[in-house]
Amino acid sequence: MRQKIVRLALVGGVVFLALLLLLATCGGGGGDGAGRDGKGGESRKPVKESAGPVTRLTVPPAYTADRGWEVVDAGPGYAVSHPTGVLAYLVRAPGQRYRLRTLDIPTGRAGWSGEAWRPPDPARFPKLLTLAKADRQFFVTWSYGRVGDDLAPARTLVSLDVYDAADGERLRAEVPWTGVPVVTASGPDILITDGRTTGALVDPLTGDVTGIPAAKPSYPEGCSACGQLTEVRGQTEKGLLFSGAREFWVRGGWFSRKVAPKGADPRSGVPTSVGPGRILVRWQLGKKAERAATHELWAVHDAANGKPVASVECHRPAIEPGSHPQAVFSPSGRYAVAGNLAFDLEAKEGFCFETEGGAARVTLASVTDDGTAYGAADARDAADALEGGGTPVEMSFVSGDVEPLPPNVRLPEMETSGTGVFTWTDRKDRLHLLGYPRTS
Repeated sequence: MRQKIVRLALVGGVVFLALLLLLATCGGGGGDGAGRDGKGGESRKPVKESAGPVTRLTVPPAYTADRGWEVVDAGPGYAVSHPTGVLAYLVRAPGQRYRLRTLDIPTGRAGWSGEAWRPPDPARFPKLLTLAKADRQFFVTWSYGRVGDDLAPARTLVSLDVYDAADGERLRAEVPWTGVPVVTASGPDILITDGRTTGALVDPLTGDVTGIPAAKPSYPEGCSACGQLTEVRGQTEKGLLFSGAREFWVRGGWFSRKVAPKGADPRSGVPTSVGPGRILVRWQLGKKAERAATHELWAVHDAANGKPVASVECHRPAIEPGSHPQAVFSPSGRYAVAGNLAFDLEAKEGFCFETEGGAARVTLASVTDDGTAYGAADARDAADALEGGGTPVEMSFVSGDVEPLPPNVRLPEMETSGTGVFTWTDRKDRLHLLGYPRTS
């Protein structure tokens, strides 16, 4: 099933062209409806450029809060295009609408701003993703809900707005959908699924939609567990990634049993996190392994061919968690962290930070290209560590040491272009995005 449902704001006619010329003369900002200065009708606190932010958090020694930028009252979540150095965030606009804004991460200078639009369910903030395809970077906003009026029958759909990160050129796609969607962008296309095997792929270049039928997804020969709890987990360069109760595979490509890391039971792999070009997998140790009863093997695999890049053994949890930590990668992709796990993918090394009894020593939440990871001891998860829970720490991939930070330190959620990005929510429940430059 293929259908093209591109919605571009292009209208023919002399009157419309004249209106565009008039808007341009009045500073319309290249047709994005908001202007390059970011003005779009709603009030907004301007981003400070190369000046001290209003809010000065206590930050790790590698950063300074004396300079930087700040955005107040941004929507939940933001997205970053590392190659372009652009950060995107959502704000509310009049009329139950939303607008995507951007800024230059090193300077905080306002970038392009998209037209305001009304999602299918205005009560819910749209979600924001980053995607790369064909050497282009995209920001993707998506929302879900029911639409219709007296002139058209009601229907439910997933509404997607795809923006070129470089200049804000927008493409809209609408995908009919029932149930609650799961939308991911591990690339190269946008993946919508029902949490099982039914889904759709949306091409960010054209808006073409390719359906994924609910029929059996060609299980690998001899894989009895592949038909249990089967679901689409993501997309790779070689095709869709599927998993079962145990084992995983790319349809028409590789099979996990053929690429299991040394020491693992090849019939036990379970993907826990899928990112651009990488998959974090939990494996059981081989039955004859010395620590098979107490430990398991964690490995980061190359999504293109399934081969393991780095692995490490870690204690099995006393109680199986409801969800596993999601892998977070440094901008260059060299380093990865997930809970108490850390990986140097260039050196092909893995680290497990735990006590002799098997308890996690730290929860790592972010990692930079210089090999510094940030997290907290005694935090519930990465989100709790970033919100100030537990005792903040930093870990060096160079030394392997974990060092405590002052208890009131705020941790960077990520770093790119020499700038750490921090968040903070004030007493009015407004989210602050802050950028502090690295000093060392």
